[in-house]
Amino acid sequence: MQDLEGKVAFVTGGGSGVALGQAKVLAEEAQMKVVIADIRQDHLDEAMGYFSQKNVAVHPVRLDLTDRAAYAAAVDEAEQVFGPVDLLCNTAGVSQFGPIEKATFDDWDWQMDVNVNGVINGVMTVMPRMIERGQGGHILITASMSAFVALPTTGIYCTTKYAVRGLAESLRVEMPKYNIGVSLLCPGGVNTNIHRSVEARPEKYGNTGYYGRDEAVFAGLKRVIEHGFDPVDLGRVVLDAVRNDRFWVLPYPEFAEGQKARDQEVIDAMMSYADHPDYARRMKIREQMKRDMPGSD
Repeated sequence: MQDLEGKVAFVTGGGSGVALGQAKVLAEEAQMKVVIADIRQDHLDEAMGYFSQKNVAVHPVRLDLTDRAAYAAAVDEAEQVFGPVDLLCNTAGVSQFGPIEKATFDDWDWQMDVNVNGVINGVMTVMPRMIERGQGGHILITASMSAFVALPTTGIYCTTKYAVRGLAESLRVEMPKYNIGVSLLCPGGVNTNIHRSVEARPEKYGNTGYYGRDEAVFAGLKRVIEHGFDPVDLGRVVLDAVRNDRFWVLPYPEFAEGQKARDQEVIDAMMSYADHPDYARRMKIREQMKRDMPGSD
């Protein structure tokens, strides 16, 4: 999607953080028409206070992205205001950390519903419309470096991010026939307010084994991310990836050595079975199948 001017982007979580950075770049620098969807009205109001001072086309919509009917209605509204969605940015996410043995089912359900089901709802709402329209498009899924790295206290969050990484990689192999590009953004530290996401945790997920609105906890979490990427700078990385149809969006070289070590550990584990008799049996069958294929002579 080289020519983005005038095209429509739908950005979840667009009232703040990483998603707001994406919305600013898409609207101001790519001149796209941008719908920002967010569960928090105060975040939408603050964002629109910013955009109202700019000569851009931005439309806010209140959305609980775990509500599938509401999601469909939000995309309907986007189409009525700006037209069909060309770029879907599945960016909204929440986090809450703690020892996995202290987690409640509500702790699991909240992060799974937002971080996984919310992304599924976005893809399964917008993707069929893109396919039916037949004009291509692009889908961005924002995961995390936690889609690669498991650390203590991040068990639930890590599980959600591994899941949407799998979804993104699956879309990558299935969408080219529809001319729909796919990008997977995996941020490390970003200077946002995600550490306060529990403030928007619905009451239906009220039973927690972790912290609530605790300013001391928030301050500690903020110290971890405050020196990370600026959201607008990260939005520019996303814009470049969309324009150049780049799948892996991993602007954190500091994770490379750890990833090499994990990759090698996996390869070593695979190769430790190289002498297993069933490996030889499978390879013999595979070679025979190749010889039996038409045109193999």
